[in-house]
Amino acid sequence: MQRPVRAEALARLHRLDRLAHRMDRAFRLPGTGIRFGWDSILGLLPGLGDTVTLAPAAWIILEGHRLGLPRARVAQMIGNAGIDWIIGSVPLAGDLFDVGWKGNLRNVALIRRHLEGV
Repeated sequence: MQRPVRAEALARLHRLDRLAHRMDRAFRLPGTGIRFGWDSILGLLPGLGDTVTLAPAAWIILEGHRLGLPRARVAQMIGNAGIDWIIGSVPLAGDLFDVGWKGNLRNVALIRRHLEGV
């Protein structure tokens, strides 16, 4: 697959960055530096919440593939999402883990490093 032109790739990265921010860091716990997003909030719904949050994570992974990430990086992204889903599905402890793991931001960082050639 041919890599998209740089301007298009950066625009896609910007959209992914905004999505990851909403999912992982949109809100701050008042009086603390603790940030959390919709991933953590939806994860509170037993059984369903962590599964629902796989959709945005899958989109980020798919975009990483489309942007030309090597298979090893895509596999790493799948691992990040899998860890988020598996551990996040554990009641209470998983919800606390979600606040710290921030798998979507990790995956967007992998895409950014690839596009920057780092």
